[in-house]
Amino acid sequence: MPKERVEEIKTAIVKSDILSEDEKSQSMKHIEEWIVEDKAFGLMYDELLEVNEIFKEIFKELGFA
Repeated sequence: MPKERVEEIKTAIVKSDILSEDEKSQSMKHIEEWIVEDKAFGLMYDELLEVNEIFKEIFKELGFA
């Protein structure tokens, strides 16, 4: 997801009148975790491709690429 979209979601959470402060806090924590996981997957993907280009096909078969 593009960084701009993530920032829009974060802003909407902060401005929400419906979510409690705890729900806002939990939502922000989840978003930050997803960002870290997404970056980690990107790094893993890139490093495995450096080992062998066949990983591109493996990821494609798994629906990741």
